[in-house]
Amino acid sequence: MKIYILGICGTFMAGIAMLAREKGYQVMGSDANVYPPMSTQLDQAGIELREGYTADNLDETADLFVVGNAISRGNEQIETILNKNLPYISGPQWLYEHLLRDRWVLAVAGTHGKTTTSSMLAWILDYANMQPGFLIGGLTQNFNTSARLGKSPFFVIEADEYDTAFFDKRSKFVHYHPRTLVLNNLEFDHADIFDDLDAIKRQFHHLLRIVPGNGLIINNQQDENLRQVLLQGCWSEIKSFGTDAATLTIDSINKSINDSLSHSTYQLYLPQAGLFNQLNACAALLAAQHAGVPIQSGLDALKQFEGVKRRQEVFASINGITLIDDFAHHPTAIRATLEALKPGTQGRLIAVFEPRSNTMKMGIHQNTLAAAFNSADQVMFYDNNLLDWDLKSIKSAQLEIFNNIEQIIAELVKTAKHGDNIVIMSNGGFAGIHQKLKQALQQTL
Repeated sequence: MKIYILGICGTFMAGIAMLAREKGYQVMGSDANVYPPMSTQLDQAGIELREGYTADNLDETADLFVVGNAISRGNEQIETILNKNLPYISGPQWLYEHLLRDRWVLAVAGTHGKTTTSSMLAWILDYANMQPGFLIGGLTQNFNTSARLGKSPFFVIEADEYDTAFFDKRSKFVHYHPRTLVLNNLEFDHADIFDDLDAIKRQFHHLLRIVPGNGLIINNQQDENLRQVLLQGCWSEIKSFGTDAATLTIDSINKSINDSLSHSTYQLYLPQAGLFNQLNACAALLAAQHAGVPIQSGLDALKQFEGVKRRQEVFASINGITLIDDFAHHPTAIRATLEALKPGTQGRLIAVFEPRSNTMKMGIHQNTLAAAFNSADQVMFYDNNLLDWDLKSIKSAQLEIFNNIEQIIAELVKTAKHGDNIVIMSNGGFAGIHQKLKQALQQTL
């Protein structure tokens, strides 16, 4: 069977491509933005990538066209598919029909922490020799791939609330039919498709409605928005995690975990810094426990958890200056990342930020963005001319705005000192600043 994927370099669709290839399908696809790490992973798997969505690029001999949610009407390839009545399907629906229908699905949902928690969970199950399949929206370092079929009933998936496709406006996660569901947190995001927070809550409640009665919902009990979703109706067992009065509680100072059900206390050794990652670990431990992995075995696995690419990932250290790549693009995630990195920074913590998510472009976070950077000693914003609002409206003493990345690099080369941590924050390629900065520092220092 030959499938052609539209939007193949998105983190989710790249995972679909990897799974289809592993099942023995012939896979190829198109995307407008081809850049690492997904393009590298696909190329190494021998999957043909075609840059651009021209009709000439489309292989009309494919048996099925899998359409990513970035594709909209007017796209030349989708117009060709519709005009010629070629068979098409969304990525989430393809995944359920071809892979998930007969699996024990462990899904991780929430505004923040999905990729890290999913990666932790997949690693815990793998460490316990349960050989899970998974599809994660990033490259987990322990596997060096974002997706695999696995050799057991268990399948871990990062469950995104973004819409499914231009022809299916339900959230992607309603297609997955999880038996184990993690609810990490819930905030307003994706303002390009959701009118308000209540619209997102509605989608989360649709997800709760399809968890079986003998399934398990793992809930962050400190999140008020999730509490309101659960109050709309829940038909499954609930276990909770948090810092206080939960089924599984974390003492962030001592990094100890208390299991109130077994009256046991455990020590958490996690290479990744910050309370946010500790909470992610609690969620992953409870989900793995539901699949049969004891808490202590999960903790043993997390000692060897190597993290996820682009999540607090150190990609260079040059004369004592540490360069860190991070995907954070929502104020809450930005704040959590910087708060986690600050205690381990000997010199200054310098944040270099590209505002490029659809929600950021629309100015939804305009009034809360400055405070998210409070833990940084210096903040550098890249004005990429994509915003519908003026960055200069943000008032912050440590904030500087730059019109091109060369200016940012020149300033960092001039001022960075031994002991400084420079964290580059973007949910895109940031015009290649990572390698350009690394090379500039290597040539200068």
